Amino acid sequence: MKRHHFITVLLICLLTVSGLRSYAQAAGKGPLRVAVVGTSHGHVPWILNRKDKSDVTLVGVYEPDQELADKRIKGYKLSPDLFYTDLSKMLDKVKPEAVVAFGSVYDHAMVVEACAPRGIHVMVEKPLATTLAQARKMESLAKKYKIHLLTNFETSWYPSNAKAFQLVNDSNYVGAVRKVVIHDGHQGPKEIGVGKEFFDFLTDPVLNGGGALMDFGCYGANLMTHLMHGQQPVSVTAVTRQYKPSIYPKVDDDATIIVNYPTAQCVIQASWNWPFNRKDMEIYGETGYVFALDNNNMRLRAKNDKKEHSRVVTVKEIPVYEDPFAYLADVVRGKITVPENGLYSLENNVTVVRILEAAKESVKTGKTVMLDTK
Repeated sequence: MKRHHFITVLLICLLTVSGLRSYAQAAGKGPLRVAVVGTSHGHVPWILNRKDKSDVTLVGVYEPDQELADKRIKGYKLSPDLFYTDLSKMLDKVKPEAVVAFGSVYDHAMVVEACAPRGIHVMVEKPLATTLAQARKMESLAKKYKIHLLTNFETSWYPSNAKAFQLVNDSNYVGAVRKVVIHDGHQGPKEIGVGKEFFDFLTDPVLNGGGALMDFGCYGANLMTHLMHGQQPVSVTAVTRQYKPSIYPKVDDDATIIVNYPTAQCVIQASWNWPFNRKDMEIYGETGYVFALDNNNMRLRAKNDKKEHSRVVTVKEIPVYEDPFAYLADVVRGKITVPENGLYSLENNVTVVRILEAAKESVKTGKTVMLDTK
């Protein structure tokens, strides 16, 4: 009897511990369990090299290219046991709470198709998808299975952009917005020395959906959609150039996109031909303007200002998440809510793809593309 009693008590204890562990996981306790899908993107070091943080735990990496997987294992001193060549097997074995996608843009849809039915949240690198059809399908899956589907842009981390939005929306510093000019890009993928695996998909019209138009046009569309509180544009006109066909024979390397709204206009200049890296935004209103020159520096002038003045803003003045994985963890844990049409939000980024697709159609036809705003 004593032995039976001991076994019974032991079983109860084990079941209780197991139940508590399951409850803790369900309640979102401890570090967020994150898996990486694809490692060809040049930004993948952000997560593979993120070993000094306690909010996220890397539990698996899907990389079907064994040579690339070996490169990542050696380069970031990772255990080979983390790596898988079968996505479904990895997801079912390591059971991540969230996945971050660092493969081609085209593969984002495949990632969501695999993760959404399993209840796994997803964050992709910008843009959300290569086509609007892909974006709509991803949106449908995310809503059906109630997962977060976020899109990460570097410019989401800029205090200068957050301050610009605050001045425009909360302080009415510039009056009604009339024109926004956004410049994004660099000297070119080859010119800045991206890795071969990144270069190969960036310059592929299917895997990236285009060239500079997709790679950097998405920034402007994302910022403008947020600034316009999700209002849909009425038309898109775009032109592209191929200044370096010997380097980028299959895709554009320069794009200008004009996005029209009932009361405002946005000019997006995306290029792999800038003499220097740039990500800046100019917002012009009826009574003033705000320029976000980079992540911290601004130039401003309002109606009553005698002259333009400069300003430096930091996260101490206007807090923003400078780490996208910290943002992901806090969203999944319920510590913060993704604002409607926020920079990471699904509705914003579906609109981004809609603008980019209209831009590509405009380039193809040589005509302005009218959009249904309903």
